[in-house]
Amino acid sequence: MKRLTIYSLLLAIVAAACTERVDLTLDETYTRLVVDGGISNDTGSCQVVLTKTADYFYNEPAPRVVNASVNLNDGFGSYQLHETEPGISGIYETDSSFYGIIGETYTLDIVLAQPIDQTTNYTSSCKMMDVARLDSIQVVYQTDWGPEGIWEIRVFAQEPGNEVNYYMFHYYRNDTLMTDSIWKIAISDDKYINGSYINGLTAIYINNENPWESFTPGDKVTVKMSGITKEYYDFIYQVQLSGFNIPFFTGPPANVQGNISNGGIGFFSAYSNIWASTIVR
Repeated sequence: MKRLTIYSLLLAIVAAACTERVDLTLDETYTRLVVDGGISNDTGSCQVVLTKTADYFYNEPAPRVVNASVNLNDGFGSYQLHETEPGISGIYETDSSFYGIIGETYTLDIVLAQPIDQTTNYTSSCKMMDVARLDSIQVVYQTDWGPEGIWEIRVFAQEPGNEVNYYMFHYYRNDTLMTDSIWKIAISDDKYINGSYINGLTAIYINNENPWESFTPGDKVTVKMSGITKEYYDFIYQVQLSGFNIPFFTGPPANVQGNISNGGIGFFSAYSNIWASTIVR
């Protein structure tokens, strides 16, 4: 868990991802499908957003891919995702009672109404991994770290110890998601504590210089700890280190390895969640 940190500290990490980094050619004629979505073990809609890549200097919202046929298969049955605003949104969802099961592999099948680069069919598969048992969290303010101090969110959890596990951390302040972009997500592996009890290890660091994300006494802080695949861990890590302004591309740079077939970019993920909350004192 040496690499347990948020994106602002990731640039200091010396270890590179195992995928070789290559230069990205900004070819304005090469349009790609971008897939962004996932499924969890929490009850609620599975959502997939389909867009197209935009030119580097195309400073407009991502072009949405509408009227696609999107289905999710768990090996036992197929579930259709419906566009929330048909022909407009490019956002596809299951019904609100849907949830995933740990250990199952989920396959996303996409058929476009109009081809992108002469391709209409795309697939992606991801296994839903287990997650550690999260007992509690603790929020600690370090007054002498940096000019204005640093907040730490520490986790107390039992590691399963069956294999190397990979984790993703989101946090909420007063029920508002603060890690609302891939840049802010914290990730970790358990290579050095596999099977041990996680006794107050820091999962997230928050700079008190930024008032929009710091805490005050009485704030409710909630952590969502997710078990993810190594492939998704590597994907997040590469995007956070890429240095590209993702809104320009409406998806990760092409040199970041996702799990979408036929030249599509992005990632369809499956992950298990566990939650814990505390009040800032």
